[in-house]
Amino acid sequence: MPEMIKLNIDGIDVEVKKGTSVLEAARKINIDIPTLCFLKEINAAGDCRMCIVEIEGRRGLVPSCNTKVEEGMIVRTNTEQINNYRRVILDLILSSHNRDCLTCVRNGNCELQELTKKFGITNIEFEGTKVNNTIDEISPSIVRDASKCIMCKRCVAACKNVQNIGAIDVAFRGFESRISTTNDESLNNVNCTFCGQCIEACPVGALKEKDDTTKVWKKIRDKETFVVVQIAPAVRVALGEEFEMPIGTNVTGKMITALKMIGFDKIFDTNTAADITIMEEANELIERINNKETLPMITSCSPGWIKYIEMNYPELLNHLSSCKSPHEMFGALLKTYYAEKEQLDPKKMFVVSVMPCVAKKFERQRNEMKNNEFDNVDAVITTRELARMIKQANIEFTTLEDSSFDSPIGEATGAGAIFGTTGGVMEAALRTAYEKLTGKELEKIEFEDVRGKNGIKKATIQIGDSYINVAVAHGLGNAKEILEEIKAKKADYQFVEIMACPGGCIMGGGQPIVNSKKRLDNDVRQLRANALYDIDEKSKIRKSHQNPYVIKMYEEYLDCPGSHKAHELLHTHYEKKTKYNI
Repeated sequence: MPEMIKLNIDGIDVEVKKGTSVLEAARKINIDIPTLCFLKEINAAGDCRMCIVEIEGRRGLVPSCNTKVEEGMIVRTNTEQINNYRRVILDLILSSHNRDCLTCVRNGNCELQELTKKFGITNIEFEGTKVNNTIDEISPSIVRDASKCIMCKRCVAACKNVQNIGAIDVAFRGFESRISTTNDESLNNVNCTFCGQCIEACPVGALKEKDDTTKVWKKIRDKETFVVVQIAPAVRVALGEEFEMPIGTNVTGKMITALKMIGFDKIFDTNTAADITIMEEANELIERINNKETLPMITSCSPGWIKYIEMNYPELLNHLSSCKSPHEMFGALLKTYYAEKEQLDPKKMFVVSVMPCVAKKFERQRNEMKNNEFDNVDAVITTRELARMIKQANIEFTTLEDSSFDSPIGEATGAGAIFGTTGGVMEAALRTAYEKLTGKELEKIEFEDVRGKNGIKKATIQIGDSYINVAVAHGLGNAKEILEEIKAKKADYQFVEIMACPGGCIMGGGQPIVNSKKRLDNDVRQLRANALYDIDEKSKIRKSHQNPYVIKMYEEYLDCPGSHKAHELLHTHYEKKTKYNI
C-alpha cells in the first residue's frame, strides 16, 4: 500500500498518496488552482507562478504544481494577496501579447483568454514592448507565431523531454528570451519531425497546424472536380470534443452526415485501407521470417516516426516495412482501382484525408507518395480543421442523425479501428499473421500484452509451434530506446510497432486540444483508446483478412498480398535525411 498523506486545503481535509503535488491534491477535492505553464505529465516547472499558494509556516508563496504534499500541511489557494499576484502576472503577460483574439485559431479554447476572463482583466495596466510579429509558415505542417508566445515552455518540454527531439528551446536571456530553433531557422529546416506535440502542448495560438481548409472548400465548390474524403480511425473518437461532447465519444455516424452536408462526393473509411495495410504488412513479416531477411521489421504508418528515423538512424532504414501508411494506400487505390471501376478520370479526382496528425501534411507531399505522376492524396486536414469546416457550414453537429460510409469500399473491420491507438497496428497484424501462418482460427482474438499505457511494451507471442518477440513503443523518446537496442544488436525482436505520438494517433498533433485543467481531471488517452477498442469489440468482423471488400479488391485488381501490382501501388521506400538544412 502506498504511503498516504493528510493535509488541509482551504479548510477541507484531504488524503492523497505521498509524492502528490499540492495542485493535484486540490483537484481531488474540486479546488481549481489556475495554471499556465503546467501540463500534466509534460511540464511542472512552476515558471509562470499562476499556481502559487500559501502554505502555513513557509515564507512567501510557492508554486503548487511542483510542491509536494506533506503531513499536516495547511494550504490556502484563494486569498486576496494570491489573487492580486495572479492578476499582476496576467497583466504582465498580456502587456506584450498579440491580443488579436477574435481572429486567432484558439479563440474560445485559449487558456490565457480563459484566465483573463476568470480574473476580470478588462484593462491592461502595463503596456510592454510587443514581440515582433514573425510568423514561420514554411513547413507543410506547423505554423509558429512568435507574437503570441507567452514563454510557458510547454512546447519545449513536449519536444525535448517527451519526444527527445529538442527542435525548439529557449534562446537568449532576460527580456530577450524567446522560444526559437537552431539559428532561428524555420521548423522546416531543423530537426523537427512535424509530430505536432508542441501544438497540443501550447496553451495559446503561438503554434498551430498549416490550414488547408480553403483549398478543400475550393475543390468542393468546383463542379468539375470529384472530391473524395477518407477519415482515419482516431478522428471519430475525438471530433465530438470540438462540439463539447464527452471525451472519447464515438461520432462516426454524425461525422459522415456532416461530411455529406459539406458537399463531398464520396465518403470512405481509412479503416478499410488499414485492413489492406495489415494484409501487406503481415505478408511482408511472414516473408522476412521465412526467408531470414532483415529483422525486426518495424511499422511505417507514422510519418513523424519515419522522418525521425530518416534523420537520426538512417542505417536502420532497411528494418522499416515498405508499406505506405493506410491513407496513402487508399489514395493510390482510389485513383486507380476505384477510378477504373467507377469510370472516373483521376485527373479530375481530389482525395482529402482527415487525419489526427499534422505530420500527414508533410507525408502527403513526399515524392515517394505518387503513382502515375499523381499524388496519392491531394490534401490533408486535421480533426480540428474538419471541426472548423463543420462550423463554417453552419451545421448543428450534435443534432445530426447517423449515416454510413459509402460503398463499394466503405466496409472495415475492428482490426482497422484499433490502428488509432498504440499497439493497435501490432495487434491487428498479429491476428492476421497468426491465422495465415498456422491455418487455424484464433481462440482469443485480443493480444492484451501489446495494449496499455507503458511507453514500451514487450511480449513473446506463440504462433503455432513458433514464438516471435515483439515490441511496441509510442513517443519518439521511447522509440530511441528501441532503436539503440537494435543498433547495438541487443534486440531479439521480429516485429516492432513505433508511433511518434505518445498514445498513438488518438493523441496526434491534429487532435482536439485539451486544456490543462481537463487533462488533470481526465485520462484523455485512455478514454479515446477505450472508444476504439469498443468499436473493435462491436464489429461483426475483427480480422483484416476476412474483410469481404478487401478480399474482392485483391481478386479483382491486386491479385494477392505482395504481388507486383500491390508493390507498385501500396509500397514505397525511404531515404536518409539531414537534420538541418541551414
